[in-house]
Amino acid sequence: MPELLETFREVTEASAFAGGPYVARFEAQFAAFCRTRYALGVGSGTDALWLSLLALGVGPGDEVITAPNSFMATAEAISLCGARPIFVDIDEQTYTIDPARLERAITLRTQAILPVHLFGQMADLDPILAIARRHGTPVVEDACQAHGAEYKHRRAGSLGVAGCFSFYPGKNLGAFGEAGAVTTEEPDMRARIQMLRDHGQSGKHLHAAIGWNARMDGIQAAVLSLKLGRLEEANTTRRAHARLYDELLADERRVVRPFVAPHNLHAYHIYAVRVGNRDEVLRRMIARGINCAVHYPVPIHLQKAYSFLGLGPGAFPAAERCAREFLSLPMYPELRPDQVRLVVNTLRDCLDG
Repeated sequence: MPELLETFREVTEASAFAGGPYVARFEAQFAAFCRTRYALGVGSGTDALWLSLLALGVGPGDEVITAPNSFMATAEAISLCGARPIFVDIDEQTYTIDPARLERAITLRTQAILPVHLFGQMADLDPILAIARRHGTPVVEDACQAHGAEYKHRRAGSLGVAGCFSFYPGKNLGAFGEAGAVTTEEPDMRARIQMLRDHGQSGKHLHAAIGWNARMDGIQAAVLSLKLGRLEEANTTRRAHARLYDELLADERRVVRPFVAPHNLHAYHIYAVRVGNRDEVLRRMIARGINCAVHYPVPIHLQKAYSFLGLGPGAFPAAERCAREFLSLPMYPELRPDQVRLVVNTLRDCLDG
């Protein structure tokens, strides 16, 4: 708490509230953390996704391929560009977009591929990138849940033309409000997003494009700089909790534990198991004082907002099946081993009824 109060005092005395040196400092730090050349602070993860697609020229009449089992913002960003989301079903082990189904979804209108690193596990990017290269299609990583996750020893946000992060307070790296970032290796991408996030300004009072107010707040950047120094340790602790959950649930056949691909380092933003009769199990867990949750019970293609796509139940069986079964168990660095054991014992009881 004293460090945070000092941080607030510094930013306030400098009047560095929108952009400025604290944002620049965090951008440099976060780029180093993600092992990318650049990072650009923006107002939210949704801004990061939207501006990245806009920077690639995605617009009306275009298509962007993504997964149906994500938070709504993934598809919203596509729609806000005027484009159409094209969904591809998931691998039922990793819960990320299935590369084997990807190529058949590509058309002449496909302008980007937007894989989602769900729950903190990165999508299988080598085959995705190979398909994208064959078709000359850029890949933008939705890394909003994957701070510090790795794929074949490369950090989330460092493999696509851009990586998009959310710093919503509940994330592994969370701000004290809304914030996000885009990582990239591309100078042109950096310049385009810098312009778009600040009303399209190429210089003071010179607007080269129609942009938006998507700047990161100085206070959020200062808080994120402080918390970033503890992220590696926090992620290591999350992985230790996940290992304990795995060990305690190893003999429980009624529970499907998270599968981690051999080439992945999971960030465990969420530890989601799969169970039958999920809604009743959730009700029982909450009644017993265990605060579980569900991410995401209704796939995007079945949301009312996307009914115009005409994709009914059965369109993406794997994503729909997982959505009916996902149960997110408590996962945060401050958990104690005895609390993990309590969660597992309570889950067994609730499965018994």
